[in-house]
Amino acid sequence: MSEYITLLNEIRACSLCEAHLPLGPRPVLQLHPAAKILIAGQAPGRTVHETGLPFNDPSGERLRDWLGVTREQFYNPELFAIIPMGFCYPGTGKSGDLPPRPECAETWRARLLEQLPNLKTTLVLGQYAQAYHCGKGHSSVTERVQSWRSYWPENIPLPHPSPRNNLWLRRNPWFEEELVPELGKHIREVLDERSPE
Repeated sequence: MSEYITLLNEIRACSLCEAHLPLGPRPVLQLHPAAKILIAGQAPGRTVHETGLPFNDPSGERLRDWLGVTREQFYNPELFAIIPMGFCYPGTGKSGDLPPRPECAETWRARLLEQLPNLKTTLVLGQYAQAYHCGKGHSSVTERVQSWRSYWPENIPLPHPSPRNNLWLRRNPWFEEELVPELGKHIREVLDERSPE
């Protein structure tokens, strides 16, 4: 059995933080060693937990629109790896979903990233993923996203595509005017690259 399949099976059987999860464990991620693009998100929401399919919600619709890809492309693990910081729905707090459980990244993330030798780009959604993937150069999501050129193309910091960020998008029209067209162009170029024979 391939190493990445063994690892996925281990993760899908994980119950490390079961006591903290209101709906119990249901790890949701997508992985294949051929993937060219990694989507580093936060944690599944309730709808994703129920369906077991990452970004199967309005956030996913917006993200696919930003990237200019179809559902078929997006859910092809040989194109996109989807690895949130927390694999299970963490529950809801006062202002939205709770932060991803820290056990996931501590236990699994380095091993998962080792399974992705063909990565060209990591799309880094939201503060928790950015803290892990983008270092400490900027203190907020807005600062990181405004500085996207300094991370490009290895890491591309993005706001989370959640409808909860509609106000942020209205306040920062440059994001959809400047970054999103460049992002879509870059994703097309990466997906059109031929894999080495």
